[in-house]
Amino acid sequence: MLAKLGIAPIAWTNDDLPELGGDTPLETCLREARTAGFIGVETGGKFPRNAKTLKRILSSHDIGICGGWYSGTLLDNDLDSEKDRIAEQLELFKAVNAPCLVYGETSGTIQGERKTPLDRRRRLDEDQIREYGGRLTLLAEWCADDGMPIAYHHHMGAPIESERDLDLLMAHSGATLPLLYDPGHMAFAGGDVFRVIANHGPRISHFHAKDVRADVIAGLDRARESFLDAVLKGAFTVPGDGSLDFGELVRRMADVGYEGWFVVEAEQDPALAPPYEFACIGYAELSRVLVDAGYKIADAPDP
Repeated sequence: MLAKLGIAPIAWTNDDLPELGGDTPLETCLREARTAGFIGVETGGKFPRNAKTLKRILSSHDIGICGGWYSGTLLDNDLDSEKDRIAEQLELFKAVNAPCLVYGETSGTIQGERKTPLDRRRRLDEDQIREYGGRLTLLAEWCADDGMPIAYHHHMGAPIESERDLDLLMAHSGATLPLLYDPGHMAFAGGDVFRVIANHGPRISHFHAKDVRADVIAGLDRARESFLDAVLKGAFTVPGDGSLDFGELVRRMADVGYEGWFVVEAEQDPALAPPYEFACIGYAELSRVLVDAGYKIADAPDP
């Protein structure tokens, strides 16, 4: 089995909290990510949207694109309009040979709202999820037919947050809707991080290796504090520095036959968690547990 190790730029520059690394150049992120050992990086706000320019910058750092966020609005949008919105990013990702586009639903999300408490997030009933899942399946099939698959990202503060939400979405969508699994977000939401793999392993096409600090999460006042408050308090960190058992998580992923990207994503205050130092911690721990689980680790970006 082959594992590819990537990292998200959010450790260096947080697009939702510009005070966290807002002055850090993209080149610093790419250089340090590659020096730490990662062969791929997900996109962020500082990445150029021109394919030729982006490929030149990536090539200069010997690193590739391993995905990237798309702010979906299909929950409150019609299918044709969403196709129009997503088309430009699909074309860019095809041009740079990305493995997928990370689809995160942002209709009614509170993940970027500093003053909205965690328990005020939008909740959907089963009928709403059934209708949403049907349209998501059609969008996923259209994107795949166009040459760029999506991977659906369950997320804190979003309409699909909890294990119950995810179970319903998977039940009411087709197998052609792939899943991005993020055990950090699932643990924060109170879900069973291992049961999700058992229930939905065949649907997982992308993996975010986000760890959590369980004591920080347990101490949050969800009626008063927001998702961004939790980030600033240090709710998230890299594998090897948090509370999740990534050795067992990776073994479970191997058991369901997962191959592909393991992407470290851990938004923290870079003044308290120096990005290069924590990138190295994450790479070392992931490498160790992946090898223990029988994976071979790719050492060069895709051509």
